[in-house]
Amino acid sequence: MPELPEVEVTRRGVAPHIDGRIVDSVLTRREGLRWPFPPGLSDLLAGQRILHTGRRGKYLLIAFDHGTLIIHLGMSGHLRVLPPDTEVKKHDHFDLVVEGDAGRQVLRMNDPRRFGAVLWHPGDDGELDQHILLRGLGVEPLEAGFSGELLYRETRKRSAPIKQVLLAGDIVVGVGNIYACESLFRAGINPKTPAARIGRERYNRLAEAIRLILSEAIVQGGSTLRDFIAVNGQSGYFQQTYFVYDRAGVPCRNCGAEIRQIKQGQRSTFYCVNCQK
Repeated sequence: MPELPEVEVTRRGVAPHIDGRIVDSVLTRREGLRWPFPPGLSDLLAGQRILHTGRRGKYLLIAFDHGTLIIHLGMSGHLRVLPPDTEVKKHDHFDLVVEGDAGRQVLRMNDPRRFGAVLWHPGDDGELDQHILLRGLGVEPLEAGFSGELLYRETRKRSAPIKQVLLAGDIVVGVGNIYACESLFRAGINPKTPAARIGRERYNRLAEAIRLILSEAIVQGGSTLRDFIAVNGQSGYFQQTYFVYDRAGVPCRNCGAEIRQIKQGQRSTFYCVNCQK
């Protein structure tokens, strides 16, 4: 599943092509993905100017005067900016056609597994952060509100393992499986440690590790997951720098011990028993 860095890479790739542009039309090639497409979406958006693109966790946000288009890439979705006459391929389910200085361009969503989503939040429905998919999300890890002190304060009654607390997304959003494993390794914290047993100093290290890992992944274009492709058609290469994720049975790059793999909440966790206490 594309995680925060992959969605941010997508946002940065999309923004120069659609920000400030006028929507010509919206085309859908099925009734919906994870949820039905909003009815009458082309009528809602045709002739409207895109104000800007944003991101909240793993959700891409395309803002208009009268509402916001919310896009989630699901397990296998990706967005491409294409010429309007580009051949439609299998699993091309959604087109946002925009007019710009260089003519028309198409923001096209391809989603083979159809776990993605395209939703509409009308401005009349209230603040965007109160949308049902967004209102329970924690702070953004790359913004000023995120800190080790926040992690410490919000975990005093959390008996769950720290890896599971990070994935829950209600304290800090967007730290998915890959980047949780890598951040815990960099901070030297065992993923099985109950969150309430971790002290301030270690949470300060973890917060810094999360910021650095996510920032590095964005610079490197994200990770080459099974299905993730950036807007320009390129794959990310952060996976080349993994220290623990998907490296079960091979030597730790730091100490040489064998990287271990366990299951936590139906997700694979990778860690070094020597480096992570």
